[in-house]
Amino acid sequence: MITTRFAPSPTGYLHIGGLRTALFSWLWARKNSGKFLLRIEDTDLSRNSDEALEAILKAFDWVGMSYDGDAIYQSKRFDIYAKYIDQLLEEGKAYKCYMTKDELTALREEQMAQGERTRYDGRYRDFTGTPPEGVEPVIRIKAPLDGNIIFDDGIKGEICISASEVDDFVIARAGGVPTYNFVVAIDDALMGLTDVIRGDDHLYNTPKQIVVYEALGFNMPKFYHVAMINNEQGKKLSKRDGATDVMEYKTLGYLPEALLNFLVRLGWSHGDQEIFSVEEMIELFDPKDINKSSSNYNLDKLL
Repeated sequence: MITTRFAPSPTGYLHIGGLRTALFSWLWARKNSGKFLLRIEDTDLSRNSDEALEAILKAFDWVGMSYDGDAIYQSKRFDIYAKYIDQLLEEGKAYKCYMTKDELTALREEQMAQGERTRYDGRYRDFTGTPPEGVEPVIRIKAPLDGNIIFDDGIKGEICISASEVDDFVIARAGGVPTYNFVVAIDDALMGLTDVIRGDDHLYNTPKQIVVYEALGFNMPKFYHVAMINNEQGKKLSKRDGATDVMEYKTLGYLPEALLNFLVRLGWSHGDQEIFSVEEMIELFDPKDINKSSSNYNLDKLL
């Protein structure tokens, strides 16, 4: 069964680019009589906003994009993440790193002075000595030391990243708080996702998530990385251009069906057809038909 998701962070309002990504995921699930899941990525407790969360849920309700089951909140799943961190440590696939911030800064400065790419040097990867006193470690996962990390993107084709570009990245900060790429990979796997449709600003998160999938023996979903929405000058869409709270379009008097039609045409097309009912979108949509290049936001086309 095709299972997709949308995973906003409740640190700000749902903007137009986020809703388009959610729409693509929703259409693909509905076309295949699958599941569309909502996950709230609220692990950054200091930045979460109840007001922003309410606005996200209201936006989904207004445009009629229902999700299956209850929303999943990452902040309620820390025990799950801790279990997998412990598992990786026990299996020797992750390790404690005692480098201080000052040591990391000195390492980066040295690498920059030598014209090298800044990266963690793996000094604690096989450490068996006595840990330094007074240093609370982070947890790093063991990434491949050589070869390539390859995946087939449903829009961009084969993506090949040198393993040397992926450090032994941190999966839990000092104090045990898990990091973004770690929890995303775990949740996508445990939620049974088959297809992940998201913005291509996440493209280089994918190799790190693949490292987590492989370390834990999880099945990897199919990825589709969607090009960003630009303004009419070809620059990344900003709040001044329309990357505002989706509910502002309701306040301005736009119909939800018109907004969805406008959004689906930002990067996807079917022949010369300009106007689609929601039912037609569901029938015709296929993520492999999403354009590889960015789309330009032109509010004049929102009828």
